[in-house]
Amino acid sequence: MSEQAGSEQARKTAEALEYLTGFGNEHSSEAVPGALPLGRNSPQRAPLGLYAEQLSGSAFTEPRSHNRRSWLYRIRPSAAHPPFARIDNGALRTAPFTEAPADPNRLRWNPLPDPAPGTDFLAGLWTLGGNGDATQRTGMAVHLYAANASMTDRVFSDSDGELLIVPERGGLLLRTELGLLAARPGDVAIIPRGVRFRVELLDADARGYVCENYGQPFVLPDLGPIGANGLAAARDFRAPVAAYEDVERPTEVINKFCGNLWSATYDHSPLDVVAWYGTHLPYVYDLRRFNVLGTISYDHPDPSIFTVLTSPSDTPGLAGVDFVVFAPRWLVGEDTFRPPYFHRNVMSEYMGLIEGAYDAKAEGFVPGGGSLHNMMSAHGPDHETFDKASAAELKPQKIDDGLAFMFETRWPITATAQAAGADHLQRGYDDVWQGLQRHFRA
Repeated sequence: MSEQAGSEQARKTAEALEYLTGFGNEHSSEAVPGALPLGRNSPQRAPLGLYAEQLSGSAFTEPRSHNRRSWLYRIRPSAAHPPFARIDNGALRTAPFTEAPADPNRLRWNPLPDPAPGTDFLAGLWTLGGNGDATQRTGMAVHLYAANASMTDRVFSDSDGELLIVPERGGLLLRTELGLLAARPGDVAIIPRGVRFRVELLDADARGYVCENYGQPFVLPDLGPIGANGLAAARDFRAPVAAYEDVERPTEVINKFCGNLWSATYDHSPLDVVAWYGTHLPYVYDLRRFNVLGTISYDHPDPSIFTVLTSPSDTPGLAGVDFVVFAPRWLVGEDTFRPPYFHRNVMSEYMGLIEGAYDAKAEGFVPGGGSLHNMMSAHGPDHETFDKASAAELKPQKIDDGLAFMFETRWPITATAQAAGADHLQRGYDDVWQGLQRHFRA
């Protein structure tokens, strides 16, 4: 099948998808009636000749509220596979990041260059940097991807962490063990640790961002004084319904394990789960459904008010990584400098742009690009934005011409050698602040 015909078929499949709704629920789904056993998880003989298998995303003894596991009822057990062998990692890197020293300078990149023909999602992954240690299940990594081909007869799973995928250009059809998800620009998809999946393109090419979270799985943030409602609503997260492949042909299964890629060729597709139930499952979420909160008097809250998902750490309130979105919203603050204020932060921030423009940067920050402001590096609006906002008439203003996001993390992000020396690194990024003038009058 040609790439164009494949994309057309993927689009038709994506348009017909149905979903389960709700974040953190214990969902259940069966592609064939009667495939889910009743009253027990592992009967002596599972229905329809299937194999029962538990997939655990947390330790057995973690508190019920934190426990992640799903029961899968599949055509063949995952245990029946040949040995894995090391393959080349390509441009994919994993923590600990030691290729280059952590850099206190502010850094910004243009979008990734277009990939060579025939590059699929996995081959198109390119690591910008990260922190922590994947083998200790701490920290995170920032990846970008650029692809122009669907994954064919191969699937991928990440034993090192869960993947938060942020499409910027081109839609994705994600065929997972638990069913299918469609993620287009403006959506995010979450693939849990260890879940196998294949990425098919809905358009001629695709580009975007990936946060690989080595730590605790993402959860919705607590709302505290906000109350019961606001930010991302649990019901707006969509989980797949069961869908399986009964395919008996060679399929390459690639596992990312402790920083390296390992490959084994199965004689069948491992996406053969006919029924499942549990809490360890993928999701997709439309960022435009985020319920933005903000001031209706003066000043504006810290950007934590835009948190969609958070990965908790051992310190309450201190995230291993937060995922933050700057969605369309109204600005109405009186006697207030409305763009993001100048600040230095103990947290480290990687910001990307999905579409349009970001209200703190007048130029140079483009969709597909990104900026890194590490721990305690001073940043804020560029001089053009500052001058304009300082003189603006403070009438109600709708910000609806852009969609930006941020991966915010507790530790500095160390860039990879390929990111620090990339041709698309903007060497003159510091210049955006050089026009700021002295205005002090004693």
